[in-house]
Amino acid sequence: MNIDSLFASRLKSERSRLSLKQGDAADICGVSREMWSKYERGIAVPGGEVLMLFAMAGANVQFVLTGESSENVALSRDEQEIVEHYRTAPLAVKSAVLAALTAGTTAQQSAGTSQVFHGKVSGQIAGNKIVNHSVISNKKNK
Repeated sequence: MNIDSLFASRLKSERSRLSLKQGDAADICGVSREMWSKYERGIAVPGGEVLMLFAMAGANVQFVLTGESSENVALSRDEQEIVEHYRTAPLAVKSAVLAALTAGTTAQQSAGTSQVFHGKVSGQIAGNKIVNHSVISNKKNK
């Protein structure tokens, strides 16, 4: 694939994401349906005005041009309110919010302590007690 075909496939993908037919996108951008078809086949490349009009219709032109999504995704009013409150919240509240939002997800990490052993391990560990060959050691947590 060359750059024009990558651009063309992303343009088509973005049009589809917006649930637009080729004719609809062409009308919005002030070009013929035939010209829009050429854009999506990589035969022609739209100019700045066409891309600006496409962006005004909700297209992510940064994605179309570069293949990378824009970091500045428009937030709904309730999402904006959540972000504003989160930014001003104390750390404990932020932790609680993240815990609530990630509860039950596979990405959630255990809050417990983990241990990694390199080499042979003998004995038994229960809580803060280590039993090894009849020797009991009480490790104090720091």
